[in-house]
Amino acid sequence: MSLIDTTTRTADTSLPLLPVLAERWSPRAFDTEAVIDETKLTAALEAARWSPSANNSQPWRFIVARRGTAAFDTIVANLMGFNQVWAGAAGALVVALAEVVDTEGNERRWATYDVGQAVAHFSVQAHHEGLHTHQMGGFDAEGLRAAFDLDQRFAPVSVTAVGMLGDVDALPAPLRERELAPRTRNALDDLLVVNS
Repeated sequence: MSLIDTTTRTADTSLPLLPVLAERWSPRAFDTEAVIDETKLTAALEAARWSPSANNSQPWRFIVARRGTAAFDTIVANLMGFNQVWAGAAGALVVALAEVVDTEGNERRWATYDVGQAVAHFSVQAHHEGLHTHQMGGFDAEGLRAAFDLDQRFAPVSVTAVGMLGDVDALPAPLRERELAPRTRNALDDLLVVNS
C-alpha cells in the first residue's frame, strides 16, 4: 500500500502557522477498511457546534453518514463527477446544511458564511484528531434535499469526506496525479484588495 508522505504536504507559509493549520490538506485517498473513530468524529462535530455565528443563531445542521449505511450510499449517489470515484472510500460523509430561513420565515443572510465557519472548525479539529477531510461542492443539492426530505429552509452547502489516509495507488491516474502534486496557493499579496 502506498501512503502519501504527509510531511511533504505541510504548507509553505510566509510566516509560521499553528501546525494543525499548516499541515491540513484535502486528500482523496481514504482507507476503505478503517472504521471511523466515533470519539474523534464527535470531537470534530463538537468543534463545529462551538464555531461563531451571527447573533449566536447557529444556522447549521449536519447529516452524518458512516460508510456501510444507506444514508452514506445515498450521499455518494448524489455526488458529481470524480467525487463519486473516491469519496465512497471515506469512513463517513458529512452534509452541511444552512438554515437560510428561520422558523418565523425570516431570511438568515449570513447562514452560509456561518456554516462555512462551522465546517472549517470541523476540518481543523478532525485533522488535530488524526483524521483527514475533503470538502466538496460537486453534489446534487436537490437530490440530497429529496432523499433526506429536507425542509426548504435548509440548503445543502457542502459534503465533507472524513476518514483515515488510504492507498494513493488505488486512485485512477488523473486523481492520483492531483493527489501527489505539490500544494500551491495564490500569493498573500494577490489576495489583499486593500492593505493600508
